[in-house]
Amino acid sequence: MSAQNSKGIQTLLDAEREAQKIVQQGMYPLSTIYPLYMITDSSQPENHSSGNKKAEEDAAKDAEEQVNAIKASGEKSGQKVIDDLLRVVTDVRPEVPDRVAAPPAA
Repeated sequence: MSAQNSKGIQTLLDAEREAQKIVQQGMYPLSTIYPLYMITDSSQPENHSSGNKKAEEDAAKDAEEQVNAIKASGEKSGQKVIDDLLRVVTDVRPEVPDRVAAPPAA
């Protein structure tokens, strides 16, 4: 029985060594994978660059329109906003918050 167990253990050890060899052969160093990655993606930027260029132009045009609208709004009511801001900042009116009880009247 002992010889049979030894033979079974030896078979398992041999199978483990063989599996380890298969795993080692299946692993590729990064230097062999990277060029394949570059070859497969090298044609894609050419195919999609015109779509990206068009989208970038549209986005730039929309952004420019929005900036112009903001500038026009600033020129139209900018002075009123500044006057209101200065009035609120300089006109101090202390008030007790609602969550705090007011001091007793003297």
